[in-house]
Amino acid sequence: MDVALAIADLLKTPEKKLENFTVADNQCNMDSLLSELERMKQKSEWLSRINDLHGRLAGAVDMNSMLEAFSVWLMPFVEHDLLGYNHIERQRRHMFCSSHGPDRRRVLKVAEKTFAYVKEQDDSIEWCVDDFWVRVWTVDSRQANGRLLLVRHGEKIDFEEVKMIAEALDVLSEPLHRALDYEDLFEQVRRDTLTGLANRRVFEERIPPLLSGAERHDRKVTLCSMDLDKFKQINDKLGHAEGDKVLQKVSATLADMVRGSDILVRMGGDEFILVLPETDLLAANKLAQRITEAIDRLEIYSSPNEKMGISIGLAEWTPDLSKEEWMQKADELLYQAKNTGRGRTCM
Repeated sequence: MDVALAIADLLKTPEKKLENFTVADNQCNMDSLLSELERMKQKSEWLSRINDLHGRLAGAVDMNSMLEAFSVWLMPFVEHDLLGYNHIERQRRHMFCSSHGPDRRRVLKVAEKTFAYVKEQDDSIEWCVDDFWVRVWTVDSRQANGRLLLVRHGEKIDFEEVKMIAEALDVLSEPLHRALDYEDLFEQVRRDTLTGLANRRVFEERIPPLLSGAERHDRKVTLCSMDLDKFKQINDKLGHAEGDKVLQKVSATLADMVRGSDILVRMGGDEFILVLPETDLLAANKLAQRITEAIDRLEIYSSPNEKMGISIGLAEWTPDLSKEEWMQKADELLYQAKNTGRGRTCM
């Protein structure tokens, strides 16, 4: 019974009926009142927590910041080692892990196993693997269709904790959608619209820290400056539409041949740059030979006697070279390669 109604009913009660009230009746009403007050207190505390969550999420933009904000908010109420989010349709996966060293590697491995196991049709999952308790929630709405993952070492996630996170997902869903849209926009400005490769902006962002790390740890880095042979004739004779198709085909071929740690960039026109971390000239030359052979196998002709190829200049970075000097050195080697004929490498 609502406490306000109970009190109002009590005040309306005639004196004769009041005389019939027992101590037990008074105690029952008092217990009911205290219970209602406790419920209202809990609700007020929950609303305060939710307001705090709204504030934290409002300050986050990208997915990593969003997960970190949610994790920091959640930690006092539900201890955990990792929060992860996997967006099914966009194939985006993000992790925020509070562990370090070997523990971090272990919990990340558990998270990867879980995401690989969970199928799209699964609504939720709870399991224990390698002494880690795992729970997955479906974030299923028009805005964000994905899976939220929580991993905790040693202790099972209880019912109240599961319920709390499920309720908080109503708040998290819309910010997740906003973060995904931000990432899409961020990705668009960093990608070449024709080929889907990284653009010059990515090169300018990633090279300085890469060279700084290479100098600090005495690591090899090699730059491949690449330019298509006979491509101008393709544009002139077959048209720019056909030239665009050729660039897309070449880009797909190059992308299939590089590692995830490599930086493959379309600098403009038919010019490409490939940065190879942890790679010396000898290893880079072997890859360059495979690239020239792969482009040759595409069998792209501007005319019966003019087959397209790719020329490559290779320059290994040394600490005495600036980024600009390094690029200029690779470009000079590229034009030496082009002057010797189609599909050549110079280092």
